Amino acid sequence: KYLLFSSLGPENLPTLRELTSSEICKVWAGTSRYIHGELLQKRAVEIGVGTFGVVPACATVAEDKVLPLERPVFQPCRLLKEFYKLKCAEAKIPDETPCVALDFEQIAADIHFRQEIVELCVHETLLFFAGALHDDKEVEFSF
Repeated sequence: KYLLFSSLGPENLPTLRELTSSEICKVWAGTSRYIHGELLQKRAVEIGVGTFGVVPACATVAEDKVLPLERPVFQPCRLLKEFYKLKCAEAKIPDETPCVALDFEQIAADIHFRQEIVELCVHETLLFFAGALHDDKEVEFSF
């Protein structure tokens, strides 16, 4: 649903047009907190255009000392990468990592919004993201 064959217009994003920037930021802050909480529980989170997860890594803390740790990554879905010809750093979330979808009900309750608004805001933001990819625009998401 995020593989676009044509550009998007404002009419394709009615919820984003109705919400203020502050409200959109509140939805995404709540979504980010939800993702962070799941990552702390060693679960990956699929959001439609890819999956957030953690991968094993190591940090050198002294000359001969290595500290094992996990680092968060975003793994775009294969179809999205192929469709938009994206070049991404290869960070594979381990197959044994349990994966969950966004829990819009929980996010909505945490930020005191209606679930439908949260779901539509996330969906339309991801559509906007896909539209920017379609139009070869530079895109940056921060979580």
